[in-house]
Amino acid sequence: MSRLMRIYIEELGFECIIGLLDFERVQAQRVRVTCKIDYTYKESSFIDYAEVAQSIISQMQKKKFELLESALEHLSKYLSRTYPDIEVLYLKISKPDILDNAVVSVAQEYNFLNS
Repeated sequence: MSRLMRIYIEELGFECIIGLLDFERVQAQRVRVTCKIDYTYKESSFIDYAEVAQSIISQMQKKKFELLESALEHLSKYLSRTYPDIEVLYLKISKPDILDNAVVSVAQEYNFLNS
């Protein structure tokens, strides 16, 4: 029996180099990633959320993106290749410390069913 399942990884926190400003290119800053994955669960076929979380961290730390938008696009392609059972993927990357009075975020939903 198969059922639609949704994995939530909320507020995954770590530090990485991300941004265009000079100081952002040399000093790691805190980021938060929220991820929602829809997939069809089949008996003994599942997506390991701990592995997904670690993949997000390692890709963000390795690539050192200049733009949040570029990071979103890269992560969506990487996760869809690595986990081909993903049907719909929602990603949100937040920078909680870049502005004194706000958390800045960029988000996108990707539908791989129509790809």
